[in-house]
Amino acid sequence: QVQLAESGGGLVQAGGSLRLSCAASGRIFSNYRMGWFRQAPGKEREFVAAISWNGANTVYEDSVKGRFTISRDNGKNTVYLQMDSLKPEDTAVYFCAADRRSTYPPQMPQTYADWGQGTQVTVSS
Repeated sequence: QVQLAESGGGLVQAGGSLRLSCAASGRIFSNYRMGWFRQAPGKEREFVAAISWNGANTVYEDSVKGRFTISRDNGKNTVYLQMDSLKPEDTAVYFCAADRRSTYPPQMPQTYADWGQGTQVTVSS
């Protein structure tokens, strides 16, 4: 099991930027595929982005392509989500998740065994 702690959320105006961080502890971070998900009030948790264990492969949800960038620093046991050109519809609680076995495609939340507590992102219009 790996413990995850997100940070970096906050309130930002539309068009602004935020950088989320997710610090991992407890296991060998580089063994894990990492993902970011978000959940808006009254909606189901949805996939945002994922990155392979070595950072060579990334995948994004269509609505964030070209605006969000996922990256990782295995030396710091941290995964990042750089969010630019933010829109009000990006408002949600953002969660990072760790996947050791890659049982399912990275867009599927059931492939992730460990989750952080989430960080709130609010984008005002």
